[in-house]
Amino acid sequence: MSDADLPLIGAAATRARAAARVLRTLPTETKDAALTAMAEALLERADEVLAANAADVDAAAADGTPASVLDRLRLDPTRLAAVADALRHLVSLPDPVGDVVRGSTLANGLQLRQVRVPLGVVGIVYEARPNVTVDAAGLCLKSGNAALLRGSASAHRTNTALVAVLTEAAEKAGLPAGSIALLPADRASVGELLNARGLVDVVIPRGGASLISRVVRESTVPVIETGVGNCHVYVDASADPAMAEAIVLNAKTSRVSVCNSAETLLVHRDVAFLPRLLAALAEAGVTLHGDEAAARAHEGVVPATDEDWATEYLSLDMAVRVVDDLPAALDHISRWGSGHSEAIVADSARAIAEFTAGVDAAAVLVNASTRFTDGGEFGFGAEIGISTQKLHARGPLGLPELTSTTYVVTGSGHTR
Repeated sequence: MSDADLPLIGAAATRARAAARVLRTLPTETKDAALTAMAEALLERADEVLAANAADVDAAAADGTPASVLDRLRLDPTRLAAVADALRHLVSLPDPVGDVVRGSTLANGLQLRQVRVPLGVVGIVYEARPNVTVDAAGLCLKSGNAALLRGSASAHRTNTALVAVLTEAAEKAGLPAGSIALLPADRASVGELLNARGLVDVVIPRGGASLISRVVRESTVPVIETGVGNCHVYVDASADPAMAEAIVLNAKTSRVSVCNSAETLLVHRDVAFLPRLLAALAEAGVTLHGDEAAARAHEGVVPATDEDWATEYLSLDMAVRVVDDLPAALDHISRWGSGHSEAIVADSARAIAEFTAGVDAAAVLVNASTRFTDGGEFGFGAEIGISTQKLHARGPLGLPELTSTTYVVTGSGHTR
């Protein structure tokens, strides 16, 4: 595919492909020095970045953007410092490039090694979360990949400022030009990126259901699908009341605008403390959408519909269903879940074993909040997203997940 076939992104993709050939050979020390320089530059030019972000937030608010989306869009000095810290943390993580996944000596004496190598050019399509711009660039560079970043129009001022800071710092530290590029924030650029097979090696969507659906449906470039988070917490009959309340409140209310926030509460019919649990959620400002049993337990529950069971609210709303037993909870999750994160609160070893074996999700949490499904919390550093598919990578997309493998076969004059 030529540049002329892709008038908006062809030149950027061609430069990225050339940069990727250099990046795959760079020593870890050079990449780490670039990441450190990028982190320092973000703090040194914080005023520039935050001014651009303030303009984006003001424009989005004037357009009537929901509060949850504004929260994702907004940067402040603390959040920007955390973004810079995420780059520094990548420096401390092992470089996956060159790792030997497995190796053996064959019967004929050939030495066989499966070695991690970069994917090449990674295109990332994401919505109004400017921290993703930095996380994605850092992860791609550390794993030896060039990054084509296509953020949302609502964050374009912020993303432009961020990429200007990152590219200048990276190139001064020895990375090739074209290693990071920000694509135009229009619909056409997405279509061109998805059809840049031969120039782009993989596309990763990170955002809402409609964005992910479009990328999966239209892309001729291989896709690593990061899914929406219709996450559930199941409270078993054996659950400790105080533990259940703490976990459910944290999973729902600690930050509602993220994909690992719990959206549905499933409660065993024998849980006697359901009224107290629902009251605690209501007191925290949560609107409860429940079935008849939930409504009997708390007067503030509004009737739930199938749409409620299917919804990733990203707000202070939660669906509540009382189930007869654990198999019924698993049936509900199988029908309505998105394969992201599912949690059980229980004291019964049998219930825990049945749940972890029976639920199909990228992450299964036992007596812990769904909010822990995160690359940083798992010790992987920053992540591009949570993959909910089953091919290549599943769960947090960290450094190893941004590599493929090559088989290196070494002989001593072997012929077949």
